[in-house]
This record gives sequence, structure tokens and C-alpha cells, in this order.
Amino acid sequence: MCNQAVGLVAAELERQGISTVTVQLLRYVAERVRPPRALWVPFAHGFPLDAADEPDRQHAVIEAALNLLERPESDAGVLVDFAPEGQAAR
Repeated sequence: MCNQAVGLVAAELERQGISTVTVQLLRYVAERVRPPRALWVPFAHGFPLDAADEPDRQHAVIEAALNLLERPESDAGVLVDFAPEGQAAR
């Protein structure tokens, strides 16, 4: 499914009362579509959770995404940059 469609589906699910979080590889798509909650990750296409065989790093991405569920949806959407350990988030 293309990145734009994921954001649109997330928005519709939220309207139906189901909380969503998307993991975005393309920041410009998240800025354009504005899904309710999105985590932008700076990884290569095909690796939204970072490198294979790196469970600690993958768990960090999942935890960061799930933490967004604690933030309320806004009309403009919530877009957070994933920051690997030791780096600040934008």
C-alpha cells in the first residue's frame, strides 16, 4: 500500500474511533497527508524498523511509535521524528 493511502486509511480509522500510528519513511508524504499520528524514521526504504537482526533498535522504533498513542489527535496531525539513542528528536 502506498504511503499516502496508509495516512488516509489511518485518518478514516480515527474517525471511526480506532487510534492509529503510522511509521513514515517519507517525511514529505506525512507532511502532505497529515495522518493523525506519525513517526518519521530516517531509514532506508524497506527497513521501517531499521536494520534487520537489530531487535533492540527495532523495539525502540516500535516503542516510540506506540508512545504517540498517548498524544491526542489534532486537526493538523502529530508528526514526530524518531531519534536513535543519543540524538535529539526534532
